Amino acid sequence: MRLIGQDGSQLGIKSLSEALNIARAAELDLVEVADMASPPVCRIMDYGKYKFEAQQRAKESRKKATNIVVKEMKYRPKIGGGDFDTKTRKVAQFLGEGHKVKITIMFRGREMQHPELGRKILDRVAEMVVDVGKVEIMPKQDGRNMTMVLGPDKKAQAAATKRAAAEANEAAQAALGESTEEETPNETPDAAVSENAVSDNDIPETPVTDVAVEDTTTDEAELVAAASAPTEET
Repeated sequence: MRLIGQDGSQLGIKSLSEALNIARAAELDLVEVADMASPPVCRIMDYGKYKFEAQQRAKESRKKATNIVVKEMKYRPKIGGGDFDTKTRKVAQFLGEGHKVKITIMFRGREMQHPELGRKILDRVAEMVVDVGKVEIMPKQDGRNMTMVLGPDKKAQAAATKRAAAEANEAAQAALGESTEEETPNETPDAAVSENAVSDNDIPETPVTDVAVEDTTTDEAELVAAASAPTEET
């Protein structure tokens, strides 16, 4: 067999007994790594440590792997508007989380005679989630059901996020402009204020004149004399 040392060095062609003695001397294991080669290739290593490291690498790779789950949402051909909106919002949420979604239209009885109703619902769903997903498997009839598969669309999601951020920025700027206009007071010319303002000093004083008041008071003696005087007879 061709023997490889612990450090990866080539030890040459060795017999089985020689390779085992070398491995035991190093207190390691002799592991066959290429049994189909001619001659077979063996390596001296710590097999327990090798298995542990392999398990850790597999565990790390599973963590980094994206776990995509296929969700399913079922509709009826005669579904109401409220139920349709609720289910479609849930579909958009699944797509935003990175999952695929299988849309199923369930037909009953005579509804099988009108597959166009199911196709119309599937087209509406695909149109409403165009910002987060895209159609991966086109609608097809499967017995009494009609199915369609939607997958997440990263480019559409990024574009929708950018567009929403731009609209929010524009709305904030518009609101800021309105608040600034409301806070600006109406301008009043200083000249108009000065023209209309009248101070107390500008009011002319009205001259006060002394008015002689005639004393109309009659002495009591004169009144008594007038009363006692004889009245002329006519």
